[in-house]
Amino acid sequence: MVGDYSKPIADVEVLLLEGISETAVEELRRAGFEKITRLKTALDAAELEENLQNTSFLGIRSRTKLEASIFDKFRKLTCVGCFSVGTNQVNLDAASKAGVPVFNAPFSNTRSVAELTIAEIVMLSRGIFEKSLAAHSGIWKKSAVGSHEVRGKILGIVGYGNIGSQVAVLAENLGMRVIYYDILDKLSHGNVEQIDGLTDLLVWSDFVTLHVPDTPQTRGMIGKEQISMMKPGSFLINNARGKVVDLYALAGALKSGQIGGAAIDVFPVEPGSNAEQFECQLQRINNVILTPHIAGSTNEAQSRIGVEVARKFADYKLLGSTEGAVNFPSVNLPLNKAHKRFLHVHENTPGQLKYFNDLFAVHEVNISAQQLQTFGDIGYIIADADVSDEKALKIVEELDALEGTIKIRYIN
Repeated sequence: MVGDYSKPIADVEVLLLEGISETAVEELRRAGFEKITRLKTALDAAELEENLQNTSFLGIRSRTKLEASIFDKFRKLTCVGCFSVGTNQVNLDAASKAGVPVFNAPFSNTRSVAELTIAEIVMLSRGIFEKSLAAHSGIWKKSAVGSHEVRGKILGIVGYGNIGSQVAVLAENLGMRVIYYDILDKLSHGNVEQIDGLTDLLVWSDFVTLHVPDTPQTRGMIGKEQISMMKPGSFLINNARGKVVDLYALAGALKSGQIGGAAIDVFPVEPGSNAEQFECQLQRINNVILTPHIAGSTNEAQSRIGVEVARKFADYKLLGSTEGAVNFPSVNLPLNKAHKRFLHVHENTPGQLKYFNDLFAVHEVNISAQQLQTFGDIGYIIADADVSDEKALKIVEELDALEGTIKIRYIN
């Protein structure tokens, strides 16, 4: 499909929802985007469809859900940016098949989540949350009973990725001994020790903090059996994904005193807006910190996220670069400004590259640079050629007519 896929950048319509940072708008304008709509809230289904009629680049956070029907219905949609770490709110398979790359910001809120995790470790160890609530109620609970320093305690990190490794650095600076479990072999920093199995980590740790993605393997990975293995009086922190922990099992362990406390920022079911009522099995249990999915929500993180995803938008529009896309072949070919650039998204079937190159040969056009990558059911070709505008448009039309073509455009 060609459509308006090759519009000049100034004519491309961008829609940013859910209060995405102003830094995104500033970065987009620097790149040359001019038609930018930024809304502070999410939209209901009808409003979203109304606003997507002419949208090419869509920016969302966690509340906007993009189901397969969106990609089937709105073929002008060129690119989606999740201004967040996660991309669970998007049907990635449908986006891929529609030729729509989806970008996110996997690193920008790392520090914010890590800092909150460390703060929660200290507050849980001292019972600060419970004492603070009592003081607000006029009750003076001055006591050292059950209150401990975190220095010398064992922190077990489940998932030693960007956030988990940053937590480890901060925890070691507090004098904690840090161990971690990850399904992949990782290079350990400092004195951090990798543990072979989750069971050993749970048995040894005074604090367990989770930093894993939402996958079929991680959903429910901390259930009744795993919680029963934890050291008596230890603490559990989940700033990762809501479906990783069985909250019913955790509530039982907290009420029985087996677990000393918990800090939970993410939940299996979360309100769609601040106006909705929030209910959870862990409410009104002592030494439990509940936060509304805000571990990565700092001004600094949102500012960085805005810039990071906006730059990916610009790189895709201006260069065709898909580096960092979570559902798309990763292609990034240096731009030769003297040549036209052709971008071809196609079904991943045999012969597509041959058909592409044969068409250029028929027009007696030499391809000066080319890159092809595949991802699942789709392939993506970037090719540069020295060709006139008239012939380039003719090639684009014929590429669009090729069997298996999903989207085609060229950069002039």
